[in-house]
Amino acid sequence: MSQGAISFQGVPGAYSDLACRKAHPELTPLPCETFEATIDAVREGRAELAMLPCENTLAGRVPDIHALLPDSGLAIVGEHFERVEHCLLGVKGSSLETIRRVHSHAVALGQVRRLLREHGMQPVVEADTAGSAALIARWGQVEDGAVASSLAAELYGLEILLRNVEDAAHNTTRFYVAAREPRLPPEEVPGLMTSFVFRVRNVPAALYKALGGFATNGVNMTKLESYQLEGTFNATQFYADIEGHPEERNVRLALEELQFFTAQLKVLGVYPAHPFRKTLR
Repeated sequence: MSQGAISFQGVPGAYSDLACRKAHPELTPLPCETFEATIDAVREGRAELAMLPCENTLAGRVPDIHALLPDSGLAIVGEHFERVEHCLLGVKGSSLETIRRVHSHAVALGQVRRLLREHGMQPVVEADTAGSAALIARWGQVEDGAVASSLAAELYGLEILLRNVEDAAHNTTRFYVAAREPRLPPEEVPGLMTSFVFRVRNVPAALYKALGGFATNGVNMTKLESYQLEGTFNATQFYADIEGHPEERNVRLALEELQFFTAQLKVLGVYPAHPFRKTLR
């Protein structure tokens, strides 16, 4: 079994790669083409952990992760928040005056509209941010720039023409860190999060009654999302994050009440809250 790697979806220099290096500098980032391959790398023992983006403050949730993670066989053992700091990159000899076209992922281009407008640059959609950096490095044309991370500039030998070109300063991506086996912290450890999925029974006001236990037991639910399953309109699954450990009395009582009204309940992981959460208070 191979140890010492952390898998991510994307190419070297992607923001997920940057998240891997910051959260687990002791592990070697392992790029994968898809989220499925990222998860398989851990399942098959080629990586110890997987870095999986689950939501972004501007783009919203990452639907693939919500669909794949519950049945992946992996457990959430941590979370990481990564500030998205877009840079305008160019080859050596380029400048703001020479750049005519800016290449990047569609979402990233939508987050740098002010830059494009003020400098009259044409946006060109590519598959991803770091891949765009690799493209312009290969082309070597001073008319082509890329919006990507500072790590991409370092890896592909590009110049950073402008830093922090994103329109919104709060652009942040949250990641789940997943492993083959759960790493259940002791109940007394402070600042824990619990993630789970559930389906409510098909009875009137089931969701209202199921969630009531969290309010009456003083459990803070930081995330609740619903999405359809199996291509139907009557199979709805809910994804939730709460503060606390499942064995804490108030959390245990809330989950017991939830389970009474659910057709299925599955805990995906119990893990330490990232320090970034303290800034959200």
